[in-house]
Amino acid sequence: QVQLVESGGGLVQPGGSLRLSCVASGSIFSISVMGWYRQAPGKERELVATITSDDSTNYANAVKGRFTISRDNAKNTVYLQMNSLKPEDTAVYYCNSRRVIVGITRYNYWGQGTQVTVSS
Repeated sequence: QVQLVESGGGLVQPGGSLRLSCVASGSIFSISVMGWYRQAPGKERELVATITSDDSTNYANAVKGRFTISRDNAKNTVYLQMNSLKPEDTAVYYCNSRRVIVGITRYNYWGQGTQVTVSS
């Protein structure tokens, strides 16, 4: 079983920055697509950013230019650098690890989430 542990959330003023981290257990990190998703109260969980095993990235339009996803395979860690934070970014942020081969999802793991609150 792969375990994902997020950290780095908290309360920040609008315009501020936070860096989220997700540490993955196991030996499959380097071949997994890693991602960050978020869920605000009363809303569906939505994609924030993903990064593939070869460092190809994808971002939701709402965070482009403000957030940066990266990974450190040696540390089994994926990061989400969040700059210019807005109140609309307030949500629980979840780390995700998955692998899709020939159109089939081989695994799809989720962390417990970390709360990000942007408020003055």
